[in-house]
Amino acid sequence: MFIKREAEDHLLGLAKQFPVIAVLGPRQSGKTTLAKKAFPDYVYVSMENLGIRRQAQEDPQGFFATYADKPGVIIDEIQEAPELFSYMQGIVDESYRPGRFIVTGSQNFLLHEKITQTLAGRIALLTLLPLTIDELKQAQMLPETLEQLLFKGCYPRLYAEPFNIHQWLSQYISTYVEKDVRQVLQINDVLAFQKFITLCAARVGNLLNYANLARDCDISPNTAKAWISILETSYIITLLQPYNKNFNKRIVKSPKLYFYDTGLVCELLGIQNANDLHTHPIRGALFESFIVSQVYKYRFNQGEKPHLYFWRDTQGHEIDCIIEKSFKDIVPVEIKSSMTLSKDFFKELKTWNTISQQTGQTYAVYAGKNNFLGTHEQTYAWVHLQELLKKIYGT
Repeated sequence: MFIKREAEDHLLGLAKQFPVIAVLGPRQSGKTTLAKKAFPDYVYVSMENLGIRRQAQEDPQGFFATYADKPGVIIDEIQEAPELFSYMQGIVDESYRPGRFIVTGSQNFLLHEKITQTLAGRIALLTLLPLTIDELKQAQMLPETLEQLLFKGCYPRLYAEPFNIHQWLSQYISTYVEKDVRQVLQINDVLAFQKFITLCAARVGNLLNYANLARDCDISPNTAKAWISILETSYIITLLQPYNKNFNKRIVKSPKLYFYDTGLVCELLGIQNANDLHTHPIRGALFESFIVSQVYKYRFNQGEKPHLYFWRDTQGHEIDCIIEKSFKDIVPVEIKSSMTLSKDFFKELKTWNTISQQTGQTYAVYAGKNNFLGTHEQTYAWVHLQELLKKIYGT
């Protein structure tokens, strides 16, 4: 079953302006499905097909000539043949045609290097992460409970097909390690890297301490930093940086670690079912990671770069999510995994307002079902998160 993606309209808009559009994101986030749905008349080729890849690498000019008279071409997993970018440059410079090439890639680290060198000014980038809450709602596939959603995660295939959640996520992790990590980045100690990912999952929502992570995995701090970079650039994790502008008080400097998909965290930590999440010690951090990832998705789907931070001072005061709309327009959002509304939701927000001398509206997102919209303090249920984001961003 096809699930309509919020990024489709933006993708179609980019295709009216740029000759090349790159749809980037993790494996199985729906990049190919989106490209085929948006451009049904285009020829589709995959660089994971060894025969097609060999043809493209051995005779790139002949490869492109084959499709010269077609409306356009979708080239899937182009990071497998990044040398094609230089030939693509010559084609679009010779004959400028908006929307001519749609390329997809699941590895940010290879694509950006080649794009920077060859297609600057000719290509637009769109990041597609797994499903949003509203995409699942529109498709009438949103799980009945928050715990079921956190446990299952948001990869489209788990909703389009009747897969066993554990088996699918387990295979996803194995495929990621074997194809993206071992083959592309030539990490030979796969077992150590798998242990590293699991240790990262156990630290979701926490400050990242490279020295402690390296010690627990029995690797060097430099290796830990390199492996964190790999997880970032292949869209498994994101690091939320601390917000420290215009503060005289001492602010922590370490980033916080989040996963883009909570289903992967549950699989890595061996969580057996959704019911376990009601009382699991990681529930709060997992919910926080889920909400942060949803904010990223919302902005990426609009073709915008999210400017997200957290704030924590050395006295322990903390705001979970700081949304920077502009240098002077800063929106603090607290994230609470409680299902019951509490006045304590806004305790740290009041401290933030005092220290930052902000007077704007403050927001909290919680695991309950109903919104409570006061004059200065507004609490949104997780299922209505997009309503809050539309209000904050004015979109």
